[in-house]
Amino acid sequence: MDDHHHHSHDHHHGHDHSELSDIELRVRALESILVEKGYVDPAAIDVLVETYETKVGPRNGGKVVAKAWADPSYRDWLRKDATAAIASLGFTGRQGEHMVAVENTPQEHNMVVCTLCSCYPWPVLGLPPVWYKSAPYRSRAVIDPRGVLKEFGVELPETTRIRVWDSTAEIRYLVLPMRPEGTQGWSEEALADLVTRDSMIGTGLALRPDQMVAA
Repeated sequence: MDDHHHHSHDHHHGHDHSELSDIELRVRALESILVEKGYVDPAAIDVLVETYETKVGPRNGGKVVAKAWADPSYRDWLRKDATAAIASLGFTGRQGEHMVAVENTPQEHNMVVCTLCSCYPWPVLGLPPVWYKSAPYRSRAVIDPRGVLKEFGVELPETTRIRVWDSTAEIRYLVLPMRPEGTQGWSEEALADLVTRDSMIGTGLALRPDQMVAA
């Protein structure tokens, strides 16, 4: 059974999400000028954005998940009051004021989407991936979450229930993925390396130890 948890989308963002915001327009204009004058290389900008999006940004969330895996009392705190638990590690700021953590189990898999725009916990996960903001993901994640997961390479047993959580300007979600087997005794730092951005959105799973060796 696949469930969709919809919350009010009274976003009050002050702009139409079908168009670029004023800030985005200014950034693009500045980028164009810098590129035109030869001050920056477009390829270098792409690499920088990709690095922050996939490597630097999600490291915060990875530390949160690793601590939850290693410390049962912290995990309980994270589940009861994610905002405070995450803030205790120094990860706070706009877009991360009201956090809720949902935990994956063998019986239940959680997945996050923002159906009306792209609300995303920046302080914990960094920059949102392009696909998270795309209309196809925002609609299909609700209609066919199991099919979307399969496209991401995640095939769950039919007995595993999928719950889709709808982020809003008021509430943002962090998925606590299942801890991989074979990691007993690992340090929090080592465990954090197994946590991927997609596993904290729910479109992926944490890496297995053998996958780290292969990488």
